[in-house]
Amino acid sequence: MARTALHDNVLDALGQRIVSGTLAAGTVLTLDTIDSEYDVSRSVSREAVRVLASMGMVASRQRVGVTVQPRTSWQVFDPRLIRWRLDSEDRVAQLRSLGELRSGFEPVAAGLAAVRATPDQCGALSAAASDMVVHGRSGDLEAFLAADVLFHQIVLEASGNEMLAALDGVVAEVLAGRTHHHLMPAHPKDEAIDLHVEVARAVRSGDATAARAAMAAIIEEATDAVDGDDKDEDTGPESTTVG
Repeated sequence: MARTALHDNVLDALGQRIVSGTLAAGTVLTLDTIDSEYDVSRSVSREAVRVLASMGMVASRQRVGVTVQPRTSWQVFDPRLIRWRLDSEDRVAQLRSLGELRSGFEPVAAGLAAVRATPDQCGALSAAASDMVVHGRSGDLEAFLAADVLFHQIVLEASGNEMLAALDGVVAEVLAGRTHHHLMPAHPKDEAIDLHVEVARAVRSGDATAARAAMAAIIEEATDAVDGDDKDEDTGPESTTVG
């Protein structure tokens, strides 16, 4: 196995154990322990710890070891951390938290895009929305996901604000997590897809108010679906929508 794959496997394993609480805050690890438990070289263990430290999940000190840090220290915007949390029992709480976050910045980005998007960006946004329509009808959820991720990425980039654009990884992990954890219906709801088409249309026509409203509706519907599933565990994936 290539060193990169080994590193990714160890990083994912440690990250998921920390997120799940199996490795609770205050737990002290050593590089020797990581080496032996995962049967990897010291360089692989050290690199995994370095990445976790950059995410605020562990702190490494000489003569102490590698100490798991409390959640308040975590870099919660890191896409890898979001992915691990979506893979855990914390999934619904994470989706709700991310939905609240998205409601604060994606409608703003859509409004700015209506003012600042280039003709090429408008065309790409319309094409992504059209692909969502096609793949939604066919039930190809992976292709639909790719188009959905691209759609939101274009909106954030077209806002012309580099800090908003930098949040594309956060949104991508939310959308991917909902698909890969079977929180999407076999055929995404037409109403939700229509809202994406409406955003594209509003951006293309320069209607910032309409763009903001349609994007807010997209996120509100997705967040409501998560809350509904949490209240009724018997409600199947058909209740979920598109984000």
